[in-house]
Amino acid sequence: MGLKESGQDNQVRGAVNQVKGKVNEVIGAVKGDLGQEMNGKAQKNLGKLQGKFGKAEERAGSDRADRKTP
Repeated sequence: MGLKESGQDNQVRGAVNQVKGKVNEVIGAVKGDLGQEMNGKAQKNLGKLQGKFGKAEERAGSDRADRKTP
């Protein structure tokens, strides 16, 4: 998650992190590896946050564009 990325980039990366996190969470649960399961949950939640951040970036960008019109 970074300020140099666009809103859409953060939304896509967030979705990817959610999927990766869910996979790690499930694999950890199946293996009985609590550490991997918790890391997967954390990665999944970080992905959700990153996606929301991307949506907010897009809204803020469109608000700025609306204000620039004469």
